[in-house]
Amino acid sequence: MYKTTSRLLAIAAASLALAVGATAANAQTTPPAPGGPGMMHGGPGMHGDFMLGFKKLHDKLNLNAAQEKQWQAALDTMKQNGEAMRKNHEQMKQQFDSMKNQPILDLNAMHTAHEQNEQRNQQLREQTAQAWLAFYNGLNDQQKTTVSSAIKERFAKMEQRHEQMRERWEQHHKDGASAPAGQG
Repeated sequence: MYKTTSRLLAIAAASLALAVGATAANAQTTPPAPGGPGMMHGGPGMHGDFMLGFKKLHDKLNLNAAQEKQWQAALDTMKQNGEAMRKNHEQMKQQFDSMKNQPILDLNAMHTAHEQNEQRNQQLREQTAQAWLAFYNGLNDQQKTTVSSAIKERFAKMEQRHEQMRERWEQHHKDGASAPAGQG
C-alpha cells in the first residue's frame, strides 16, 4: 500500500513538474529549429503549442510578488538542472564512445557509469520537482484549480496521442501481416 501511495505521489509531483516546469523553460527561451535536439516528439508546432499553453496558464494564475518569486526560483532550478542533465548525458556518451573502441567491452563499467548518471539525474529531477511543488503549495485554491485543470487537459491530450499511436501501430502490424512474404 505504501509503495502504491508513494508512486502516485511521485507521479503527481512529476506531472506537476512536467506540466508546469517543462513549459516554463520553453516559455522563457526561443524554440529550437524543427527536428533539433530540443524539439519535443510530435512534430513541429507541438513545441510552440506547449509553450503558448504554458504562457496562458501563467497569465491566468495572476501571481502575487511572492508567488512570482517562487515561480522564478522553480524556473531557474529547472533550467540549471536541465542543463546539468544535458551535460551528464554528453559526458556519459563520450565515456561510452571511448569504451566502444575497446576490443572487449567492459559491460560492468558501462553499467556502473549508466547507474551513476541515473542517480545524478534522479537527484536533479527531484530538486526540480521540489521547486515546482513549493511553487504549487504557495498557490491559493483557485490557482491550484487552474493548474489542475491545465494538467488534466495535458493528460487528456497525451492519452489521445497515445491512442492514436496505438491505432497506427496496430494498423501497421495488421498491414504487415497481410503483406506477401518478402515484402514489408
